[in-house]
Amino acid sequence: MGPDQIISLVIIGIIIIAIAVLFTFIPVMLWISALAAGVKVSIFTLVGMRLRRVVPARVINPLIKAHKAGINVNTNQLESHYLAGGNVDRVVNALIAAQRANIELSFERAAAIDLAGRDVLQAVQMSVNPKVIETPFIAGIAMDGIEVKAKARITVRANIDRLVGGAGEDTVIARVGEGVVSTIGSSEAHTAVLENPDSISHNVLNRGLDAGTAFEILSIDIADVDIGKNIGAILQTDQAEADKNIAQAKAEERRAMAVAQEQEMVARVQEMRAKVVEAEADVPLALAEALRSGNMGVMDYMNYKNIDADTDMRDSIGKLSEDDSDDE
Repeated sequence: MGPDQIISLVIIGIIIIAIAVLFTFIPVMLWISALAAGVKVSIFTLVGMRLRRVVPARVINPLIKAHKAGINVNTNQLESHYLAGGNVDRVVNALIAAQRANIELSFERAAAIDLAGRDVLQAVQMSVNPKVIETPFIAGIAMDGIEVKAKARITVRANIDRLVGGAGEDTVIARVGEGVVSTIGSSEAHTAVLENPDSISHNVLNRGLDAGTAFEILSIDIADVDIGKNIGAILQTDQAEADKNIAQAKAEERRAMAVAQEQEMVARVQEMRAKVVEAEADVPLALAEALRSGNMGVMDYMNYKNIDADTDMRDSIGKLSEDDSDDE
């Protein structure tokens, strides 16, 4: 193989490598597809996307789809939304769905909804096909003290204008629950709620609960109504039990005071007895002092002893009589 042939093979190899690199870096097939679909995109625009680290297919394919649907968007809008972290394909699908449903939706609003973290395509679909939100059992207490439980089904439609910054489903459920509890609580008897459950839906629907939310409430239907506990009777029973406990505590307090007073009287009696014993102990000393001083003679002392003995005898006879009476 001569030098000329080697040089020719090298040149052919370089050309093949250059073509491979060109087709790898420049999406020629995507450019051809865009031209075939009637979308005018220059090859330099695709190269610029590569340099800006934008996947050209993520922009060109939605652009072709929008062009075929008659939606006026350009590559700069789609590319800027892609660079902002949005889902270009979903935004374009939402625009097509809104156009088919005669819903006014601009690209800027759809892009803002998508960047806000909401599914703009689902929002458009919900505007066409309303969604039903079912609440759990909501318990309220009527004026007669009976607990009434109600389950509601809320039919909502997405409000495109309030989708950015509007409250979600949890807020709608909470507001409906508050309205149900308020309506049941204002009923004079639980039977009125059971007879006319639609009164709950009418009262709640007239409150304008969808204000500030991303939805428009179409209807509120009461799916189920059930009777709960007799809260009024339970509260009265608890109150009676509390009153009984208070009365028992006060009675125990009075009993404790009586016992303390009784013990105090016993102590006082013992104290008085001690004083009597002390006084009696002073009598012999006084007699001895009277004998020594001559204020009392021997005969006087003997008379005192006789009187004391008679007193003891009478006490003994009295105790025997009391014992005989007890035995009979």
